[in-house]
Amino acid sequence: MKTIIHKSDTRGYADHGWLKSHHTFSFASYQNAERNNFGMLRVLNDDLVQPKMGFGTHPHQNMEIISIPLKGALSHKDNMGNKRAIEVGEVQVMSAGTGLTHSEFNNSKTDEVNFLQIWIIPEEMSVEPHYEQREFPSEGKKNQLQTVVAPMDKLEGDALPISQQAYIYRTNLDVDKSIDLSVKSENNGLYIFIVEGDIEVEGNYLNKRDAIGISNTNKVSIKSNANSELVIVEVPMN
Repeated sequence: MKTIIHKSDTRGYADHGWLKSHHTFSFASYQNAERNNFGMLRVLNDDLVQPKMGFGTHPHQNMEIISIPLKGALSHKDNMGNKRAIEVGEVQVMSAGTGLTHSEFNNSKTDEVNFLQIWIIPEEMSVEPHYEQREFPSEGKKNQLQTVVAPMDKLEGDALPISQQAYIYRTNLDVDKSIDLSVKSENNGLYIFIVEGDIEVEGNYLNKRDAIGISNTNKVSIKSNANSELVIVEVPMN
């Protein structure tokens, strides 16, 4: 088993006034040669957008982009005709493929928006761009894994499709609860991000906004020492 731990206070940080962003991996002005990726996981940004502010129209290409709101609602608009808000409990997927443009905006006059932005390197380049979002019931992740993203050729349940052999799971663990994860392929690794709480993973103690990447193993055990919320990304390591 191989592990790498990223403590919350070691992440890159950018304060643009309207946007405060923590970068787990190299992104924009934060460049760290030891943190370029975890396998096919390229970006995990923890973004806080101020009221009545947002990202203007900008392009993406050949990347699987997943957004998970943690607080507030983020309005989305793209050149494929999609125009709607992404709210807490929902997950959004964009397969940028050959190219798309979009904007994201916090329409609230008073409340900040906090969301995770995850980029996964695609299995196949230059696919047709695809957009989808879906609400996932909170009871589906209580003390169990809820699959919210899966490969488009291996979809399970209501999971949203991406062009990579990767999965994203969410779980809310009550205190003193344990859960086991088995990887879908021996080539895959697990990147566990603690949104809230206090957990133990294979002898490592982690708190809010800490993360651990685990590879070269088939199974991982997690125990919660407090009520905890996790986002887990399973990706090919090469």
